[in-house]
Amino acid sequence: MDNKEFGKQLEKRTKDFALEVIRLSSSLPNITESKVIRNQVTKSGTSVGANYREANRSRSKADFTNKIKICVSEASETVYWLEIISDLKWTDNMKLEQITSEAKELLAIFTSIGKTLKL
Repeated sequence: MDNKEFGKQLEKRTKDFALEVIRLSSSLPNITESKVIRNQVTKSGTSVGANYREANRSRSKADFTNKIKICVSEASETVYWLEIISDLKWTDNMKLEQITSEAKELLAIFTSIGKTLKL
């Protein structure tokens, strides 16, 4: 698979991930304490794909590198919020495990991309 095809597949994967995070977020309990976490996990989880899409349309290598750094940061933050949700037992554990696994895989992918760019 060439870089262009890889990029397209990763864009789709990150978009699918964003949709799953939104679905998860909307299923959280409607209590005051969950509103902050719902907002945070939704923002970070959707930001991964948005920044990757921007990276693929960057104007320079430096811009691409910066967007990949943001992808790493947002994926890491998403893992954190998913761990909080898990610890609070606010949702179906099996679905949460799947989303967390995907978040960790995306984090690993973007970390690997970053290392090839010498972030």
